[in-house]
Amino acid sequence: MTKPRSLFFRILRFLGLLLVAWLALSWLVVLVLRFVPPWTSAVMMERRVSALIHGERDFRLHHHWVPWENVSPFVPLAMVAGEDQKFPFHHGFDVDAIQDAIDDADEGKRLRGASTISQQTAKNLFLWNGRSFVRKGLEAYFTVLIELTWSKRRILEVYMNIAELGDGIYGVGAAAESYFGMPPGRLSPAQAARLAAVLPSPRRLHADRPSAYVLRRASWIQQQMNQLGGPGYLGRGR
Repeated sequence: MTKPRSLFFRILRFLGLLLVAWLALSWLVVLVLRFVPPWTSAVMMERRVSALIHGERDFRLHHHWVPWENVSPFVPLAMVAGEDQKFPFHHGFDVDAIQDAIDDADEGKRLRGASTISQQTAKNLFLWNGRSFVRKGLEAYFTVLIELTWSKRRILEVYMNIAELGDGIYGVGAAAESYFGMPPGRLSPAQAARLAAVLPSPRRLHADRPSAYVLRRASWIQQQMNQLGGPGYLGRGR
């Protein structure tokens, strides 16, 4: 009995050390990315692999990092207005939105997302697309890490630099040049709103060739931007 028990505890100890090492490494990566721009993301890598598997020979991925100071202040405001208006104030999770989504599901309504910008940043940067419990659990873990380690401004800066804004177009720098032929620092409120309007389905919707839906959504986002009080809104909260 002694040897099996000893082996069991050695395995348990090894798994415990492995878990601690993974936790330490993941936090270290998040800490480094607080200061260093990520050169890619998990979602970008997934898209590259998908293009390779499906033989998309003409596929090109467009992405380059643009610092916060070189982006029009209307871009992050538009993304917050369209995706997560409580972003300056919550700690990574919008409890009210989650409860509303659960209530809608209980009533048999179509399941809708309740992810915050922090959660989307965690998913886009570190994880893969999908709805499994494992991925959602890891998303929650990385969301807590970045909320504890990064400022709200840093979360938004990373988000708008890695968000998919078109098929193969990632980040506001590539999107501004591809769609409007200008650097992101010159984007107007209307152009910023159109970029944010495609976020629900960036491979189907187009900021440069907006459908009636995109135009309606962009108009609504602009109204929300004004009601929130302009770019100064992002300076509130934490």
